[in-house]
This record gives sequence, C-alpha cells and structure tokens, in this order.
Amino acid sequence: METLINKIKEYMSNMDNRKFINKLLIILTLTIFLLVLINGSISPKKDKGSKVINPDLKEYNSEVQLDYSMFLEKRLTSILGELDGVGKVNVMITLDDSSEKVPAANTTKSTETTSESDSEGGTRKIIREDENIQLVNTSGDIVVLKEINPNIKGVIVVAEGAEDGEVLESIYEAVTTVLGVASNKVQVFKSK
Repeated sequence: METLINKIKEYMSNMDNRKFINKLLIILTLTIFLLVLINGSISPKKDKGSKVINPDLKEYNSEVQLDYSMFLEKRLTSILGELDGVGKVNVMITLDDSSEKVPAANTTKSTETTSESDSEGGTRKIIREDENIQLVNTSGDIVVLKEINPNIKGVIVVAEGAEDGEVLESIYEAVTTVLGVASNKVQVFKSK
C-alpha cells in the first residue's frame, strides 16, 4: 500500500501543477456526468397505475376529470346501444369543472364578548370570534367525507339510426334522464 502511495506522490511531484489541475477537472467532470447518467437510469420509473392523490395539482385533477368523463361515456354508450333502432354509438361528454373533495374536519369555535364603558358615558362592545379547523387524517391520508363530481357541460351522441325521429327522441330522453342534464346540453347526430 505504501508503495502505491509513494508512486502517486512521485507522479504528482513530477507533474506541472497546471497539468494536474486540468486532469483533475476532467476526471471530476466525467465522474459527475457518470453519476447523473447512472442516477437517471437506476431511479425507479413511476408506474402509470399508481397515482399520488394531491388535490392541489392540476395534473391530478385533469386525470380524475378524464377518468370520470370516460366512465360516463362508456356507461352511456352501453345503455344507448341497447335501445331499439340504435346501432353503433359514440358518446363524448365534456365536464364543466374538476371534482371537489370535502375533507372531514374537527372544528372548534369560540366567541368572546367584552362590553366597556368609559367615564364620559360612551360604551363599546367588542366581539372576538376564533375558529380552529383541524383536518382528520388516518396514517397520513386525509379522510374525505364526500366527493362532489363535476357538472356536465355538454354531451354529443353520434349513433346509427338517429335519422329516425322516434329513435332520436329516445336517445335524447335516455341521455337527459341518465345524466340529469337539460336537453339543450345534448346534441344527437346520425353516423355515416
């Protein structure tokens, strides 16, 4: 071991300081580059199926909104396909907003009222209200009391057989009944 250290010392003493610094910088740069490259390839890839729920993220909200609208579209397509006279059906639903989660919370309210009067006959009433809200969580996850789904902005249905007046009317009735939307938010078209 000492011979190796002695050889390194001898090599360094024979080198010009400038050459040594240049070689050291090159080695350091290459080492950093390799570490970044290795860290990028070793770090675990995020699984598409696992979603971290963070309501503050717009990306999460848009994914939830897309999932909800796709769920509604599939169900509605299935139902409309069962109607008499309706062939192949395509449905598109647009949502007004994202879903809203209502968390469970422990709320403590306190009110303090103070009445004062001065020597000149003036009175003053001071009311102080405090409200303390603590979100209920279990093992780090916030407990959600309810989730309010987004409102439906509009529905488009493209269906075979929609050129028939009775079929068209039954599609309108089915969509407005199932989704609870006004008929002016629903458009039905015949397919090619």
